[in-house]
Formats: sequence, C-alpha cells, structure tokens
Amino acid sequence: MITIALSKGRIFEETVPLLAAAGIVPAEAPEASRKLIIGTNHPDVRLIIVRATDVPTYVQYGAADLGVAGKDVLLEHGGAGLYVPLDLEIARCKLMVAVQNGFDYEGAVKQGARLRVATKYTECAREHFAGKGVHVDLIKLYGSMELAPLVGLADAIVDLVSTGGTLKANNLVAVEDVRDISSRLIVNQAALKLKQDRLQPIIDTFAATVAARRD
Repeated sequence: MITIALSKGRIFEETVPLLAAAGIVPAEAPEASRKLIIGTNHPDVRLIIVRATDVPTYVQYGAADLGVAGKDVLLEHGGAGLYVPLDLEIARCKLMVAVQNGFDYEGAVKQGARLRVATKYTECAREHFAGKGVHVDLIKLYGSMELAPLVGLADAIVDLVSTGGTLKANNLVAVEDVRDISSRLIVNQAALKLKQDRLQPIIDTFAATVAARRD
C-alpha cells in the first residue's frame, strides 16, 4: 500500500493534476466527504487527509510514504527524517511582516525598539529578525493573526500572504518579505528504500510535470 498525505484546500487542488500525471485519481474530493482516508483508482494507493501542519509528522513516522507540505510548515517542523526531493512550485505565497496601517515600522526598527511580533511561524520569524539584528518578543498564535495589532497584543505579525486581501480588510499593510513559500514533495526515507520501485516513478513523474510547466 502506498499512502500519500495531503491537506484540504489549495494544496490538495493543486496536487490533483500532478497525481493525474502519475495515473492516480482520487475517488472523491475531501471537501465533499468527511472521510479522512480516500481511495484512488488504484486499490493499493490511498490518500489521507490531515492538517497541513501535521503532514511532515505523518510522513516522518511512516504513517504516510509521501506527502505535500508548504515550505513554511517544513521550516517549523525541522524536516527530521524526511527526504525532500522536489519543489512542486504550487500553492505559492509569501511569508511577510505586516503592521497596522500608520505604524512606523522602519522608524521602530531604526530606533532599536523591542517589537512584539505575533505569528504561527516562530522559527522563521526568529531567524528573520535575528538576521536583521532586531530584538523581538514572539507571541505564538494559531489563527486570526491580523487581530493582534488591532487590539494591542502585538506591534507586527508574520504570516502567509497570498493576495493581501485579508490584510487590507483589517487595515494592515505588508512591510517586509521574510521568504517566498511554495509546497514541496516529502518522502519517508525508509519507505523510499523499501518501496523504491513504486515510489520513484511517482517522484519522477512529478518532477517531469513540474519541469514541463516551466517550459
């Protein structure tokens, strides 16, 4: 059995064409079902639907052979026990610093102020601000990041930005790029050895499909 870990939403939708190129078709869409294990047109290939932040853990511990996870998630996870052979170049967005409209971020940084930063991505944020020599107190949040500056919990946030619509709707503005984000194919290292004849063709097909999109 080959098990592939995916999360609902954009990553699942943008992975479907890659699966199709490898001849794998999900039996149903996760949005239309409450099932957490979804079969495919191959009786020995299945998909498991998990939270985006949990995909690396399922792959690391062998509950899944393959998975698709955002670079942001991998940076926070640390990547232990994972083989990351391919940037799939899907689910693109940016990890950015944002503040409430009118907050003088550049001035605060220049003056050496100690900023309070709310984020789910504490490792990425810590590395970013340390590289700039900016002193920050990190506040771990798991959602509704945009609220933090509005109620005085934080001076800034570090969060994923796709269109910027949510920032604008909440009177926030992006002031600095942290890094570009896209989703990666991740593979359990033991599975790659034990099931190489099954997994390698999938990996190769994904790589060829990504390369063809660039041309």
